[in-house]
Amino acid sequence: MEGGAPEISLVVPVYNERPTLAALFDECTAALDALGRCWELVFVDDGSTDGSFEEMAAVRARDPRVRAVRLRANAGKAAALAVGFRAARGAILVTLDGDLQDDPREIPRLLAALAEGADLVSGWKIERQDSLARRVASRLFNAVSRAASRMPLHDVNCGLKAYRREVTEEVPLYGELHRFIPLLAAWRGFRVAEVAVSHRPRAVGRSRYGWSRALRGAMDLVTVVCLTRYNRRPAHFFSLPGAALLAVGTVLCGYVAYLRLAYGHIWHRHPLLIFAVLLVVVGVQLFTTGLLGEMMVDAGRRIEEDYQAARKLG
Repeated sequence: MEGGAPEISLVVPVYNERPTLAALFDECTAALDALGRCWELVFVDDGSTDGSFEEMAAVRARDPRVRAVRLRANAGKAAALAVGFRAARGAILVTLDGDLQDDPREIPRLLAALAEGADLVSGWKIERQDSLARRVASRLFNAVSRAASRMPLHDVNCGLKAYRREVTEEVPLYGELHRFIPLLAAWRGFRVAEVAVSHRPRAVGRSRYGWSRALRGAMDLVTVVCLTRYNRRPAHFFSLPGAALLAVGTVLCGYVAYLRLAYGHIWHRHPLLIFAVLLVVVGVQLFTTGLLGEMMVDAGRRIEEDYQAARKLG
């Protein structure tokens, strides 16, 4: 259906995927036209250098339901998704990668899960069609993500997802946080579901996955844990470990002091003394950092309360 405002927006971040874009559009058309619902496809060119934007323009000329947004430079997938979410007009948004590994025929199943009450539905690539190194890295990454977030998702970083618009409006996206959208959405109170989807071998080009991305993902996981589990209680993240280090350092300092008083010397205990003092210093720093964090959280809460009270007054 072409008339009226789109109900469903497909958001496809693209970086140097020119050969697959026309085929991707054809597959999306076949999958969504069968539903009889108004839809649009929003390409986001993330600074491609292979003529991807020109290919998007050619697809756009074939069908007005296609829109293209161009970033001047490669800003990363999170930034591209954020731009696509803002440009999309549908109440339901679906994301998928532009390399044809995500199968558009799975989109109706994601939409069905949304209709059953979920706010975000994430795909789960049970049989991942990638190299052994990437499959191992993915399993390790997802296992660590599950353990850190306590969410039973099998595939946090699957590019094929469906969202209600309010999810995309409330979940922060920057850096590399696109990998953790389901975790951030659950933290905000949204209902997150998972649906097993098919995954296809890469047809053309090469994967841009590397160990540097894995390291960045690990760093972002720490950020997500801080945002979701310690956002309102920074002292639990800083002060508790600080207090433990301070206690151990104090005990070791007391032990070295005992040796000095009892025997008049500490012999070869100088490294132990240095280590104990280091523990005390680091412990004090972490402890005070936690207290400062608590004070900042409290100040932010008071500012928010004052702002809400001012709005009610007029």
